[in-house]
Order: sequence, then C-alpha cells, then structure tokens
Amino acid sequence: MKIGAFEINEPVPELHEPHALVMIRPWVDVGSVGSLTLRQMERHFQYQELGKLARPGTFFDFTRYRPTVKIVSGQREMTYPNSFINYAQPLTGPDLLFLHLLEPHAMAEEYVDSLEAVLKHFGVSVYCRIGAMYDSVPHTRPIVVTGNPGSVGMRPGATSPLIQNRQSQYEGPTTIMNKLSDTVTDLGLGSMSFMAHLPHYAQLDEDFAGTSRMLEVLAAFYDIPANLVPTHRGKLQYAEIDAAVERKPEHKALVSRLEAYYDSTYPRTASEPASSATTEEEDPPTLSPEIEQFLKDLDLGS
Repeated sequence: MKIGAFEINEPVPELHEPHALVMIRPWVDVGSVGSLTLRQMERHFQYQELGKLARPGTFFDFTRYRPTVKIVSGQREMTYPNSFINYAQPLTGPDLLFLHLLEPHAMAEEYVDSLEAVLKHFGVSVYCRIGAMYDSVPHTRPIVVTGNPGSVGMRPGATSPLIQNRQSQYEGPTTIMNKLSDTVTDLGLGSMSFMAHLPHYAQLDEDFAGTSRMLEVLAAFYDIPANLVPTHRGKLQYAEIDAAVERKPEHKALVSRLEAYYDSTYPRTASEPASSATTEEEDPPTLSPEIEQFLKDLDLGS
C-alpha cells in the first residue's frame, strides 16, 4: 500500500489516535540522542515495522548519505539510507508511531506532503519531535532540556521534567522539516518538542547521558520503566570526561566557567522563568578558538 512516497507494509494495522514520536537526522540529533531514544522505546514496546520510502533516492543525495555494503552468505548486499516508520501498541497509553526521518536534499515539499499524508491516514493525535544539540553547558550539571509539551497532559502523578519550558524565538536559517511542524499546527494536532542540550566539548557518537535525560522527560507522558533509562552508561561516559578534564588545568578552568554560566542562566525548576539560552531552532553554536582547541586536546580514551 502506498501513502504518498511511503510504501506501507500490509496488513495495515488499525491504530487508535496514535502519538507520533519523531527524530530527524542529521539535524539536531547530536549524540544520536533522538535515534537512541526511539530505539529504546521501540524495543520496550515490541515494535513492528510499518513502512519506508519506496524510492529514497528521490529525496536523498547518496553522495551525502552513503549506502552501505555487507556480505551475506557470500553475496554483497547494499542497504540504502532511508526514512522509515515503525509502530507499537502498548498495553497502557496511546498507540505509537516511531518516525526515523532523514532530512531531504531534494523534492522537499513532496517529502513533507507524504509525511502529512501518513499522519492523516493513521489519525495521529499528537506529534512529538525530539532531538539534541550542542551548547555552552558543562557535563557536570544536569542536562538541560528545552521544549514545550503544548496542551498534552502528563501521566497521573508525573511532575514536569523540563528544566526550561519555552517557545522558540529564533529567527534565521532552519530546516525544511519545520514545515511539517507548521502543518501539524494547521491540522490542529497536539504538538510537543523536546531538545537536549549537550556539552560541545564532549562530542560522543552515542551520548547515553543525553538519552537518559530524554527518556526521563518522555516518561512523564508515556509508560517508560526506570530500567529502560541507560543512566549507568551515561555516568560511565561522563566519568571518562571528568578524568580527561582533570588531567589539564586549563580544561578544568574552562569547565568551571561553563558551570558558572550554567548556574546563572538556567532555572532550577521548570516553573522558574526561562532565560535567553539557546533554543532548539538554532544550529549548533559556532565554537570559540578556545573551545576548538579544547576539542582537539581532550582525550576521552576512545
């Protein structure tokens, strides 16, 4: 079955007002926080594959998103970069769609229109976009999550997990995928957006501290057990950063300055007023020469 440019597996499931959980690569998915978060939730809720783009080359430049080759039973098999959709039907809470999306290089309007058609076909009631970006924050403080849960209610007994609850005031270059967010608003769907802010001097391929923080945020809305949150792995990663920083006084001094900035900028609770901190619409900030040198010098033992 085709919905726009997406090939949907049959039999097509009947979903009841599902929530769509969305991540977008490579835009604001630093540390693979969005990807890892969706994978953790998919495994927990025993996901099933729903569909993918029928011809991904219509939208993606394969010199920028490279296909991969592996040998299976002596034969070469090529896998193409793609956007794909999975689903789950938890015993409690809403049905879920998991959208793993790549940012398009071409035919962007058709791409967004196809995603809109998928949301409409399955009667999506809430659109939740998650991701992460680099910011001037230290690894020694709680990871900042900015965003807005809109009118979506939290689970009974849950407390607000956000350090900052705010609307973006950013103006400037952005991603075409924000057109989908605008479409969601026009359709009258519930809309949530959560962005983790990670230390720019610790650029981990997979940041489990950021993933843990995002899952803690989503646990206020979805039935996510505590053992799903990879807290221990995140602590081990950041302990390695601690050790690397301790080896060089100049790095330690830089982290101390970031701590002072953090403490003066970010409120302690979500109910406190938001400051002028970077918001999720921005591209990762330009780093100072001092930070650039820090990144070159820092040895994380990888």
